[in-house]
Amino acid sequence: MEFDTAALTSLAITYGIRVVSAVVALIVGLYIVGIVVKVIGKVLDQSNTDPSLTSFMRSLVSILLKIMVYITAIGMLGVEMTSFIAILGAAGLAVGMALSGTLQNFAGGVMILLFKPYKVGDVIEAQGYVGSVKEIQIFTSILTTPDNKTVLIPNGPLATGSLINFSTQETRRVDWAFGIAYGDDLDKAYEVIEGFIGEDERILKDPEPFMALSALADSSVNIVVRVWVNSPDYWGVFFDMNEKVYRNFEKEGLGIPFPQMDVHLHKAE
Repeated sequence: MEFDTAALTSLAITYGIRVVSAVVALIVGLYIVGIVVKVIGKVLDQSNTDPSLTSFMRSLVSILLKIMVYITAIGMLGVEMTSFIAILGAAGLAVGMALSGTLQNFAGGVMILLFKPYKVGDVIEAQGYVGSVKEIQIFTSILTTPDNKTVLIPNGPLATGSLINFSTQETRRVDWAFGIAYGDDLDKAYEVIEGFIGEDERILKDPEPFMALSALADSSVNIVVRVWVNSPDYWGVFFDMNEKVYRNFEKEGLGIPFPQMDVHLHKAE
């Protein structure tokens, strides 16, 4: 069997040029996509766009442009685009059915941006995690936990499930339950706690602080204390009050009881 060397050479050169052109187009295209995404991000940042929308748009534009670059590179190889698009559509349907959870996460990201149950910078509790929202991407939201761990949570469950947003309200209520021993002076306990509240300028006067006897427990008389603070002051006030009670109750003649059991022995006659 004889081969047409000239024809093979011509074919190799033609397809070689196509392959090289496709590779160059792919490399250059991806490089340009990176620049475009950065520019879009800077423009959105300078226009004071919501950071949540900025991260979402950057992620979405990046994926769409990369898909266009790949399709262009494949077209330069000589693949018929009509057939390719038909195959791509059929594959997309199959992949879409297989990745229904991923599409749900995309829809969840859109819902989050529309209804804004939280935004970048908010502190939320959801799916068993507590953290500050760092980014809202098209499929996931990225949280940074208080101990500086990065957590990725799918947007689908976040959009449809329950979550707590600690950043939406300007003020929060701080609750304590302090126990004193049976026989201690209840009015004295009220007076001491009122003094702690009055000397802390972070505690708001309106709404007024609240105190009441909440329970006669097995080994203690429990006093519930509730005050209102600005949200950023919550943990500082909470920890400081605990420390003041522990350090000063005994000095004021108030005992902090602990669980105990009395055992009575009876002599058998």
